[in-house]
Amino acid sequence: MAAKPRPRKRKQADPHRALRDHVHELLRGGHAHLVFKDAIADWPIALRGTKPAGQPFTPWRLLEHIRITQWDIVEFTNSAQHVSPEWPAGYWPSSDAPPDDTAWDKSVAQVERDRRAMERLVSDATTDLFARIPHGTGQTVLREALLLADHTAYHVGQLVLLRRLLGAYREG
Repeated sequence: MAAKPRPRKRKQADPHRALRDHVHELLRGGHAHLVFKDAIADWPIALRGTKPAGQPFTPWRLLEHIRITQWDIVEFTNSAQHVSPEWPAGYWPSSDAPPDDTAWDKSVAQVERDRRAMERLVSDATTDLFARIPHGTGQTVLREALLLADHTAYHVGQLVLLRRLLGAYREG
């Protein structure tokens, strides 16, 4: 007599797939505002450290603030060993202009890498979006992903404003 075939385990559908997809799209941006990559694309080198009249920040300071804050959120979410920078000074660069010609591109690349890391975490069906992060004070992965998206969107708007004030905005 032939062995009876074992029933295959059905892969359980992810009950939070729709939420994961929505948060992923929110992190990528572009539905309600300009995406990060487009806001900083082809930024004139000469204007990266320029502060428009009446504004508290330069494009470099905002870019670095986005990078540092986003890095902190991703690292906190993933690691109990992570130590956040001192608030608020540790979340801002010390100078108005990039220290060298490569700093801007390195900062942009890190922002993109960290955003993709959060996208992967949120999209992973094994990630419990609602569980408290064990080393936190009540935060969840969902809360941290939403915080990252919200914070970045806010400062992307500021970058667009600075670009307009500096006369370097291009439609399209």
